[in-house]
Amino acid sequence: MGIPVMEGAKIGAYIVKQHLLGRKRYPLVLMLEPLFRCNLACAGCGKIDYPDKILNQRLPYEDCMEAIDECGAPVVVIAGGEPLLHKEIGKIVEGALKRGKFVTLCTNALLLEKKMSEFKPSSAFNFSVHLDGDREMHDKSVCQQGVYDRAVAAIQAARAKGFRVTINCTLFNDADPERVANFLDTLKGMGVDSATVSPGYAYERAPDQAHFLNRTKTKELFRAIFRRGDKGRRWDFFQSSLFLDFLAGNQAYRCTPWGNPLRTVFGWQRPCYLLNEGYAATFKELMETTDWDSYGVGNYEKCADCMVHCGFEPSAVAHAVKNPLAALKVALFGVETEKPFAPDIALDRQRPAEYAYSAHVEEKLNEIVEAERSAKQAAAAE
Repeated sequence: MGIPVMEGAKIGAYIVKQHLLGRKRYPLVLMLEPLFRCNLACAGCGKIDYPDKILNQRLPYEDCMEAIDECGAPVVVIAGGEPLLHKEIGKIVEGALKRGKFVTLCTNALLLEKKMSEFKPSSAFNFSVHLDGDREMHDKSVCQQGVYDRAVAAIQAARAKGFRVTINCTLFNDADPERVANFLDTLKGMGVDSATVSPGYAYERAPDQAHFLNRTKTKELFRAIFRRGDKGRRWDFFQSSLFLDFLAGNQAYRCTPWGNPLRTVFGWQRPCYLLNEGYAATFKELMETTDWDSYGVGNYEKCADCMVHCGFEPSAVAHAVKNPLAALKVALFGVETEKPFAPDIALDRQRPAEYAYSAHVEEKLNEIVEAERSAKQAAAAE
């Protein structure tokens, strides 16, 4: 696996501590979205469909540090939107590192070379560059020509300056296993340390709803990919071996939505990084007042096809800590690609989907308008 030994050891120790303390639910990774604005408009993205007044909002440095301290997770993943558009992004990363966190900054890399001077190489920090396959695959995915070449150039520039670089690759139902395998083969030549792979999640607001994978297709796709790479052992992944085994249908995990809590300009998003079902004002409120049992595969219609890393990686990591031999077996012998799939979770008792997006947006817009009105009144009174 491509996870550094020290990082893996510290995360493992953190999980063991939570279990010894008897905590049923605890965060593993803080997903921090300090803005929604992006300089791309990918067809499969459901993160940028907001009015300009919301896209113009930014979480200030102080709020980001408060979220990191409040959550307490050992890992901080900074996403968006495009985080490099945030004027305080270098300071935010530095603040997280000073707090002893392992930090990943997700980026499409279009601004990476320009903004690189704001960061310092560290064994606890890496850029995670979005690449959904080879040049043709990626440029199609992001709906813009030339992005792949610019991203690769930025990766090479970052590696030349001593930064750790991983790639995150999201796959849809038009992915060709042979091409994906060939793409993974090219990463070492780029200087990439490791890869994160995941099926796309069917965001309800994403422009392209036709190419999301269902669970069976996800398992078939990843088995076909791993089969072409010595059961996945040919490549370095920035993921647990048991999550890869799950993608191939050999594990039947329930998701852990509280494992990767999300803080955005709205607040703490319920119940997870993928679903927008309301917000809590504090992390404590999120953990204590969210009806966790009403979400997840088998519980909620929106979750039916989800096998995304932010929900299931924490489940796989917890399994690995409890049963390290299971993880070691996959790491040594690779992902099983021929035996029948593990029995999946039944969907016959899931509750129907609810849609609250418009209400959340309207509430936030009203809040912004009121804040702007109050600021103008205060300025006029001076």
